[in-house]
Amino acid sequence: MRIMLACCAGISTSLVVTKMQEAAKEQGKEYKIWAVDQKQIEEELGNFDVLLLGPQIRHVLRKATKIVGDMAPIAIIDSRAYGRCDGEAVLEQAESLVGGK
Repeated sequence: MRIMLACCAGISTSLVVTKMQEAAKEQGKEYKIWAVDQKQIEEELGNFDVLLLGPQIRHVLRKATKIVGDMAPIAIIDSRAYGRCDGEAVLEQAESLVGGK
């Protein structure tokens, strides 16, 4: 699975990505997980199976949904999991959006 996180070029999101990668590896899952600036969502179309937005950019959800359409599910990362850099919880959120891979 390809999981893309979008943010406002923040360091917090890259920490969440690292924790998600570690959790996936521990579970024996070979996922591609990365973060981009919110302005790059359109140019990444087709490269991700699920898009998670950092809580700090929840205001772009409507715009991102229009851009992505039905190509991939989109959600705001759970604020608590994000704040705690709980990679396992965010990974579970992504998996639940695509049917629990």
